[in-house]
Amino acid sequence: MKQLLLFLCISVAFVSCKETVNPQVKTQDISFTKEGELTLLKADGTPIKTLDVEFAETDYERQTGLMYRKSMEDKQSMLFIFKSALPQSFYMKNTFIPLDIIYIDQNKKIVSFQKNAIPLNETGLPSEVPAMYVLEIKAGLADAWNLEVGDSISFTKN
Repeated sequence: MKQLLLFLCISVAFVSCKETVNPQVKTQDISFTKEGELTLLKADGTPIKTLDVEFAETDYERQTGLMYRKSMEDKQSMLFIFKSALPQSFYMKNTFIPLDIIYIDQNKKIVSFQKNAIPLNETGLPSEVPAMYVLEIKAGLADAWNLEVGDSISFTKN
């Protein structure tokens, strides 16, 4: 009887330690959702570029941002909207796309940049002054479009 009980215990331990094969979990890519249009304007009001924009307005949307996205087109952007102008700081945790981060005040004027933010880097990327809006575009586009402090944005929601 003791031998049978010992055999059963060893069998149970062996079976419970057996490696199980899990099928690879497939995740769905997060796709861009156009929620409006955003126009970048020179300080004199001359249009620079019009972009498709996705808005980040809730706490969850602002905290998640462009995390986990694998790609982004030049004409796509994300605009973070805060309730008031405060010093802001972003980081690139779980963000796979290099970005230009553009800080914008309550008057919709560009006040500072963090260009070529490195994917997956968790170092803080602060605004130099309080900002109410933060625009994220693909890295390099702020320079390609000659964006400068004092330029502005306007946007419409669908």
